[in-house]
Amino acid sequence: MYDIGRSKRAARAFSLDDVAIMPTRRTRGIETVDLSWRIDAISFDFPMVAAPMDSVMSPQTAIAFGRLGGLGVLNLEGLWTRYDDPVPLLEELTSIDDERAATRRMQEVYAEPIKAELITERMREIREAGVPVAGALSPQNTQEFADVVENAGVDFFVIRGTAVSAQHVSDALEPLDLAKFIYELDVPVIVGGCATYQTALHLMRTGAAGILVGFGGAATSTNAQVVGIEVPMATAISDVAEARRDYLDESGGRYVHVIADGSMGHSGDIVKALACGADAAMLGTPLARASDVPGAGWHWGPEAWHQTLPRGRRVRMEPVGTLEEVVLGPSHTPDGTMNLAGALRRAMASTGYTDVKSFQRIDLIVH
Repeated sequence: MYDIGRSKRAARAFSLDDVAIMPTRRTRGIETVDLSWRIDAISFDFPMVAAPMDSVMSPQTAIAFGRLGGLGVLNLEGLWTRYDDPVPLLEELTSIDDERAATRRMQEVYAEPIKAELITERMREIREAGVPVAGALSPQNTQEFADVVENAGVDFFVIRGTAVSAQHVSDALEPLDLAKFIYELDVPVIVGGCATYQTALHLMRTGAAGILVGFGGAATSTNAQVVGIEVPMATAISDVAEARRDYLDESGGRYVHVIADGSMGHSGDIVKALACGADAAMLGTPLARASDVPGAGWHWGPEAWHQTLPRGRRVRMEPVGTLEEVVLGPSHTPDGTMNLAGALRRAMASTGYTDVKSFQRIDLIVH
């Protein structure tokens, strides 16, 4: 603990930039590494989830990401569930250079109501492509559209917000009772974000299949400047992984997946997130660098269009290759922006691990 003046004490926390892994044991052939990830009854070729951000995920890119072997999550509060054809609006948003003008236009565009029939249609489109279906809502809209999402036949229901708790208190709205909600739902729920041991333990006790660690959208978020909230991801993931272990004992063997969400701009960050204890990584910025995603060189998250207090901005991204090249390679850049799965496989082989579960036990160094 550190003293901050005479009245405050604070714990030391570490970001992913503060830690690293080192080869300390046998190495293995890269062909021996198994990146597969299984959550609930569905298996994926690699432990990566595409973040529900309009600049990254459309129904078509969710399908493409699913065919590559990952899980694409569509934002059910985004343009694709507000407009029949949002492509002209996406083109408009990516053509505005002035940051303030872009924020004002986003607030106008996203003021259009969410349409239940479009949620159904977008989920149907993804399901008919034969890939896993996942949609995300904020806690504020979960109760209103939960039946629509469930009836649409999703494989995973993602509840994603800046800070989600199992015990939200409000005088204005009836609070979402997560434990009751998840118990009554026939769909596996992934919920977050959270950043502490105790919050994660409470969320695990609601019956969630997965917990999102972090608040997502690190590259696009201005939470630190606006509301002073920031997540040191190495510490947060490690704390939540400890909650997972304790809950496993408490529940008699129920395993809840820990999914790192945010502050992973390069493949090395994904490697370190899994080394800290995450089962998978939810990615926005790395995928926004693909040349064939909706953002067309721009990246933004749901915080950017808040009607009264935007806590995010558009970020200019330099496209490096197609979505397939970004995820599976081959890479043509030396900076960890392409072949994310290949980089993870190489890191595990170089440190002597053949699967993610064993890799979670690797030692870390602080530098």
